[in-house]
Amino acid sequence: MSEPDDDYGLSPNKEITHIAPPAVDYLPPLPESYQPNIGIIGTGGISEFHLKAYKHCGWQVSAMHNRTRSKAETRRDEFYPAAAVVDDYRDILDDDTIDVVDITPHPEDRIAIVRDALEAGKHVLSQKPFVLDLDEGAELADLAESKGVLLAVNQNGRWAPHFSYMRNAVADGLIGRVTSVDLSLQWDQTWIAGIENFEKIHHLILYDFAVHWFDITNCFMRGHDARQVYASAVRFDEQKFGPPALASAVVDYPGAQVRMSFNSHTQLGEEDVTTIVGTKGTLRSRGPGLNDQPKMEVFLEQGQVEVPLDGCWFESGFQGTMGELLCAIEQGREPNHSARDNLRSLALCFAALESADTGQPCVPGEVRSIKS
Repeated sequence: MSEPDDDYGLSPNKEITHIAPPAVDYLPPLPESYQPNIGIIGTGGISEFHLKAYKHCGWQVSAMHNRTRSKAETRRDEFYPAAAVVDDYRDILDDDTIDVVDITPHPEDRIAIVRDALEAGKHVLSQKPFVLDLDEGAELADLAESKGVLLAVNQNGRWAPHFSYMRNAVADGLIGRVTSVDLSLQWDQTWIAGIENFEKIHHLILYDFAVHWFDITNCFMRGHDARQVYASAVRFDEQKFGPPALASAVVDYPGAQVRMSFNSHTQLGEEDVTTIVGTKGTLRSRGPGLNDQPKMEVFLEQGQVEVPLDGCWFESGFQGTMGELLCAIEQGREPNHSARDNLRSLALCFAALESADTGQPCVPGEVRSIKS
């Protein structure tokens, strides 16, 4: 057998040209002067990250509510000792000194609270996943518009440093038109074993977790409509928790494709890699976990560079969601993470769940509602 004379088509080694880091603004947005009183409804586990972010940014939380009063009191004592703890969330909605309400319970309980808050004329940051029904979500978006208030969704992944850099670099046209996105995650989520709220969610990975990845897909592919989604979820016998630990999804666009791969049972050798290939360049981020992505690799026609990234998901992400809402209120515009925009992300997620259940590709928007 003769040896190939072209090294199997591989390009010969080229001298690497290092370039200056592109000017990409990826840090969480901060309002210039708007400093409203914030009320938080729901002070469960996730609220710790909300309150840490708000405290860091100097935003004022003046009231808290939780069905279990002691949980609200614990959060108050930890972060905002002067805040009021109320027994009825409507007391927060009736308080004319509170402009913005952060609502964190699960969708089944949250939707009615969001509706009440909008009716009361409050700006709202809703926890994700936003809704279980796309039509109900559209109604809430319409209600916010009719009341002249803003409704945003806490898709904090948009402001994780690596995702925020990529999102803004793509929007700036740095790498041209996106042709492919690869999201590969191997992480250890076995800590959920035995926790009922997680164990009861069959599509824990494709729904409760991967909604962040469907959302960032919506951001990366802004202006393009997905044609179909194909997804699967697989459980193996040695798993420590009930829901399928393995999942994947492929989202087809005209002239582009997004591919996701998840293994939530990786107890050794965790890794999280995101690669976006465009017609004029490539972006890549790699790290041992979603909260540890230390640099961005940028490959352009004129050369390449590694850009150190400041911050991490659990800090920058929660600063970004509230910061963007406050900036939007201050500037009189729609927030980047508006409810209406998030419905496009949920349409991708809902299609993936249907596809995983049926084994068939699904068109985003055809599945209007799901069960949690």
